[in-house]
Amino acid sequence: MDNTIFFNYGEDRMTVGLALKIASGEVKGRISQSAGRLIEAGRRRVEEIVQDHLNVYGINTGFGPLCTTIISESDTKKLQSNILKSHSVGVGDPISPELSKLMMILKVHALSMGYSGIALSTLERICWHIDQDVLPVVPSQGSVGASGDLAPLSHLFLPLIGCGEVFHRGVRTDMASVLQESGMTPLELGAKEGLALINGTQFIAAHAVKAIERLQNCLDNADLIAAMNLEAMLGSVRTFTEELHQLRAYQGTLYVAGRMRTLLEGSEMVLSHKNCTRVQDPYSIRCIPQVHGASRNAYLHLKEMLHIELNSVTDNPILLRDGTTVSGGNFHGQPIALPLDYASVAAAELGNIADRRIYLSLKDTIPGLPKLLMRETGLNSGFMIPQYTTAALVSENKSLCFPASADSIPTSLGQEDHVSMGSISARKLLMILDNLEKIQGIELFCAAQGFDFRKPLRSGEIIEGCHDLIRNYVPFAESDHVMSEEMNKAIWLVKSKSLVRCSSEVAENHGINFKNETDELFGIY
Repeated sequence: MDNTIFFNYGEDRMTVGLALKIASGEVKGRISQSAGRLIEAGRRRVEEIVQDHLNVYGINTGFGPLCTTIISESDTKKLQSNILKSHSVGVGDPISPELSKLMMILKVHALSMGYSGIALSTLERICWHIDQDVLPVVPSQGSVGASGDLAPLSHLFLPLIGCGEVFHRGVRTDMASVLQESGMTPLELGAKEGLALINGTQFIAAHAVKAIERLQNCLDNADLIAAMNLEAMLGSVRTFTEELHQLRAYQGTLYVAGRMRTLLEGSEMVLSHKNCTRVQDPYSIRCIPQVHGASRNAYLHLKEMLHIELNSVTDNPILLRDGTTVSGGNFHGQPIALPLDYASVAAAELGNIADRRIYLSLKDTIPGLPKLLMRETGLNSGFMIPQYTTAALVSENKSLCFPASADSIPTSLGQEDHVSMGSISARKLLMILDNLEKIQGIELFCAAQGFDFRKPLRSGEIIEGCHDLIRNYVPFAESDHVMSEEMNKAIWLVKSKSLVRCSSEVAENHGINFKNETDELFGIY
């Protein structure tokens, strides 16, 4: 592990890839001296507001509909611990420790810009949690995505004041015990600190970071598996002609068409039906660049919006550099909720078209490909039922595609009368990706079976390498047997990024110029 790379919170731009590197420990996050000076200047401004008895929301007033209630100077600290306790009302299963860690990383980055009035010592304590993997237990439900992710962020930072639970050394335990074991004491939050901690979109953004990583992997898998299935079904490569796609030059479409040309270059299987009488393929084969490409366009839009979000100040009120304060709405999740919902549809459509290709491959209308992908059917059902599973998963994803951002329910006695529901958008996208990875694994399972019926002809080197990989885990099926274990192995090859890594390694070993997950435009860094 390389611990020599340091990230200066508050100065360098945060990206999806960098957030993931900090979360994995590959890069250490540190607050630079210049960022520290900005943080301390903001903190001094808050203290001046308290001392001068200026009425500023959240510093010496109540919260939400209680914004007209003035809080005495002596009670400003009590107010901040109270807000963490009163707002910790999340329910449901806890998010993963990785997501909890990402939330803290993103929050430190945002607060280090010096517009929030947080104390440097508070941020250093959060960094301690990140470095020591003392990761708060955060319920998954309860945020409406405006005024920030109030409930999950409150649970995230309860441990700072000695409350709540954490995951530590693989065990779920109360924070008070960890503090006692570590010889540490809870923090006493100063004016505005509690509000700065729980206002923001870091629950939404952390989920979006993981979604971008997983969607990018699914997009690359989609092309690889589709190419293998196309070979099995003797699909045409003419539909990937560059000139055709330059006439409708969407970035995603051009990218996918180029990948398909590279994947199928030099294929003996393609040459074997060069002069066949089939005029055109069904849409699930012919329109791979248009459909996969449209999902890539949605990915690019989400990544662009998320990188803005990751480098934004999203709490309230904001302390401007001229010393004034503004109570605005930078915490509202709508700018990221909409692209998350868009990405959900894009992810679901990758599964939808994959299921259509599976269904198509099971029919006995393609020369050389037996019905249900098995030589002897009747006694054997072959690959009939795996498609039932993908049909169920595709239908479930369709039901998850209703845009959460299309809904709003007033909260805070009407003070917060329009909310984004972006936290639900983010959670649903991860659920859709769970299903998509399973659908893609099952398409890989079926495509590998169909591919074998084209032997001894060879495909391009990358697809041959990907086929060899799955055959290391899943044998060719001669007759009916329990398929679930083999399907799960294929799903693992997708989910673990093994298939994508294999494609990159084969390309490198054979000197093939093949764009993959490290490509600047469609990568995560």
